[in-house]
Amino acid sequence: MTRRDKALGLARTGQIVTLVALLALAGVFVRALMFTPMDRLQGLAQKILYMHAPAAITALMAYAVCGILSIIYLGLRDRRLDRAAAASAEVGVVFSVMLLITGPLWGKPVWGTWWTWDARLTSTLFIFLLFVGYLIMRDAVIDPDQRARFSSVIGVLGLALVPFIHLTVYLFRTLHPDPMLIKPSAPAMPGVMLATMLSSIGVFGLLYVGFVVQRYALADLQELRNEEMMRDS
Repeated sequence: MTRRDKALGLARTGQIVTLVALLALAGVFVRALMFTPMDRLQGLAQKILYMHAPAAITALMAYAVCGILSIIYLGLRDRRLDRAAAASAEVGVVFSVMLLITGPLWGKPVWGTWWTWDARLTSTLFIFLLFVGYLIMRDAVIDPDQRARFSSVIGVLGLALVPFIHLTVYLFRTLHPDPMLIKPSAPAMPGVMLATMLSSIGVFGLLYVGFVVQRYALADLQELRNEEMMRDS
């Protein structure tokens, strides 16, 4: 099997995983809206958290994966690691957009404001902009080895921000609520709500895998085309 065939097969696998994840996501939305009780204080706005929190977790996971792969790339100089790190970063930016849209939609009815410059929100916006810059830089730098090195440095910086963002609610005074799931004590949610939230996190994770696999395959195909063009020129 040629490299092109492997990449095309990987892309098809990613498409299947994404389709399954989207169908499962529709099921999670139905469960959240129709079969999960509303929060007594937040009302209907609380339902947004079943998209917001999983998007936040998945985005930070994507950036962490990018950072870890970047560290390994700097040691091994394997171009496949760079492609995988870039794919994870790009998908992380997509989930960050979802996070930054659903956050204000939840914050307005609950906090009374669309946005506040507290530590959690500001650091989340910062890491989003950092990885937007990461993607812009990759498009701007032509030399693949130089692009991979520069990308890896940014990826490692992003990795360092991930635990800091999680800890901001403990280190600073902030409007953002404390973590509901990732904390030393038991999850601060009733059983039915917790089951819905965990289901949504699992589906978002599956969606992340489908997106990353497709993006990696497309990057591999693009690099293969570039190599063929260089040989023909």
